[in-house]
Amino acid sequence: MVVYEHAQVMKAFEIYALLAQNGVGGAEEVREYLADDHVRSLVDQFARKVDCVVITAGDKLFLIPETKLSPFHVKNETLKRTFLGAKATNTDLYMMYFAIIVFFGEFYDSYTTMEATRDFLHMADWVSAIDKRIQALKEHDGATLREKEQEYDTNWQAVIDKWDAMDDIKETSKKQSGNTISRFSFVDSVRRFLEAQELAVNIGNNELQLTEKAKTIVQRYYMDLEYNRDILAFMYQHDQPSEETAHTTPSTQGNGGETNAGDL
Repeated sequence: MVVYEHAQVMKAFEIYALLAQNGVGGAEEVREYLADDHVRSLVDQFARKVDCVVITAGDKLFLIPETKLSPFHVKNETLKRTFLGAKATNTDLYMMYFAIIVFFGEFYDSYTTMEATRDFLHMADWVSAIDKRIQALKEHDGATLREKEQEYDTNWQAVIDKWDAMDDIKETSKKQSGNTISRFSFVDSVRRFLEAQELAVNIGNNELQLTEKAKTIVQRYYMDLEYNRDILAFMYQHDQPSEETAHTTPSTQGNGGETNAGDL
């Protein structure tokens, strides 16, 4: 039985309380978390009680919900209200999740590549990459799409229809980032979510970089070969029909029929 000193328990609680309040701790919390095995163990135990894990990324410490049962999980209604507008539907969430998959996929070219293979992604290139994936989905017949909807808890046809319904005129214009219903505008909404979650950072000129938090999450939780292989194989199979599909992505674990963009 492990015996903890009073000071260690209090320090661990201070760190957890900060993470519970803000979701993130700074360099001092990282130092204290890493310096004492007992403190780190207690913080991790506190986090697991609320279905979360604690990760270090650079000079920050993050509390990350592992399942949608966690009280820190971002609910779908919150996502709609905050990032997609009052009239957003589940189809918008499916489209958001799809855009996030493509975003991370553009940075990692292989399940076995632990490091990002590009420094940044331009918004216009992100829009083009999504369109490429949509066109690939269209190569499947309706029966296949319906079958895969059940298998992956993702409404592929709704994603295709949503994308096709959005205006694609002047996609590269910076002025598209307002409330107009365009592909660029929609992707810009997803960008705001990724930035709010500290998963991406805008470095200017509409160019986005992955944060250390995003890289850590991808490396630790989304390089699951067995779980992610099928859904990515389905999305990317027309790129490399004779080879094993090789992109990585946030997982769909615990989806339960809902988009899991909030699991990030």
